[in-house]
Amino acid sequence: MKILHVASEIFPLVKTGGLADVTAALPPALVRRGLDVRMLLPGFPGILAGMESLKPVCAIGPVFGAAAVRLLSGRLPDSGLPAYVIDAPFLYRRPGNPYLGPEGQDWADNHRRFALLGWAAAHLASGELDTGWTPDIIHAHDWHAGLAAAYLRQNPALDTKTVFTIHNMAFRGIFPMDCRYELDLPMSAMTPMGMEFHGNLSFMKAGLVYSSKITTVSPTYAQEICTAEFGCGLEGVMRDHGQDLSGILNGVDYAVWRPDDPLIAKPYSADNLKGKQAVKQALQAEFKLDRAAKGPLFGVVSRLTAQKGMDLLLAALPELLQEGGQLVVLGTGDAELETGFRDAAAAHPGQVAIHLGYDEAMSHRVIAGADVLLVPSRFEPCGLTQLYALRYGTLPLVRRVGGLADTVVDASPENLQSGCATGFVFEEATRYALGARIREASQFYHDAAAWRQVQQCAMRQDFSWDDAAAHYEALYQSLRQSE
Repeated sequence: MKILHVASEIFPLVKTGGLADVTAALPPALVRRGLDVRMLLPGFPGILAGMESLKPVCAIGPVFGAAAVRLLSGRLPDSGLPAYVIDAPFLYRRPGNPYLGPEGQDWADNHRRFALLGWAAAHLASGELDTGWTPDIIHAHDWHAGLAAAYLRQNPALDTKTVFTIHNMAFRGIFPMDCRYELDLPMSAMTPMGMEFHGNLSFMKAGLVYSSKITTVSPTYAQEICTAEFGCGLEGVMRDHGQDLSGILNGVDYAVWRPDDPLIAKPYSADNLKGKQAVKQALQAEFKLDRAAKGPLFGVVSRLTAQKGMDLLLAALPELLQEGGQLVVLGTGDAELETGFRDAAAAHPGQVAIHLGYDEAMSHRVIAGADVLLVPSRFEPCGLTQLYALRYGTLPLVRRVGGLADTVVDASPENLQSGCATGFVFEEATRYALGARIREASQFYHDAAAWRQVQQCAMRQDFSWDDAAAHYEALYQSLRQSE
């Protein structure tokens, strides 16, 4: 089978979150299963600079407000995977965040920038852009690629099957209805049964309505997005298309995230955890934290937003400090939360430290060096940092939602007795529930033998991409058999 994955970012070329890690790891895992997989990516500066052996495929011409658009092909630097890149300088060659301008606001022409991504996918499926390779299935990721299936529907002669993966329902790609004129979308699609969403149009909804199959990144999140609490206004659409929805848990690239990681101070393993203490001490030194702290070192690698529960963490910080704990935060996000963590670091030197921004190598050092990784999300489609933490023997402390519920086994008395505990789980999205679990984890930390047992169980979990790739292959096969 020939599968075209369509996405806006891919590690290590452009990354703003977990989407980039998924698109870097899943396609190569599918190739290992014998599938013919290629990527389609927008020509952001980081992608154009990082691709290998780029060469032109065809000139597309003026489209979506760009005077010159070309389709290029090359190979991704790490995996060698073949990839198409849309070279549209007027739309894509902008520095910094791929979605936001210098003032932190969405680019005003994002509707055109990402409509072009879906449009190019549909025209690759038609055989117009590369006569030497035509996909059997288009696999579109998140709202940025949501129009691929909508554009395919404009050609009734095409029967290319489509899979649409929701990475985060909260980002729905909503634009004014008048944008349809610029995007050459028919009025017949601007209805509640199409891509209309409260008087606007939604790229996410287009992907949901027009795709053959819908997946999301964990089984629990697949159930949650059919409810008003987690569906972000699209729960009715999800229920209508429930027969086409499945939850396939994301995986981890263990070649990148591993305790013998070259980016950390010292290698270690589940059988020999001595090196982890050296990694922790190196992290404490890097962030000028007191090495004599009595409690555990808690780490955060996250967007600093309410969705991620970072306001809950700020409110629960007194409990963490009262237990003798320390906190290292790596991330960026809402200005008020950034200020809150900066103020906490200033008020508690040696106990609290923050690095605003994102640094890939530093994220490895924080996740490996911490004793506990905090992921107190209000909702979490899958979450990847808790999966990374498990492999490093850093125990996740998470809320029981989405993929967090699917991947972390609480250190309850029963689970400790049976030897299956891998972290700490709390239920309610309140500072009190989070604070209570932080206190309990801090007290458990002093039982060195029990802590080590949970660490070793965590490190032996297998969330590699092989299982996810097998599920996706089965999904693709089901679409082929339905033809």
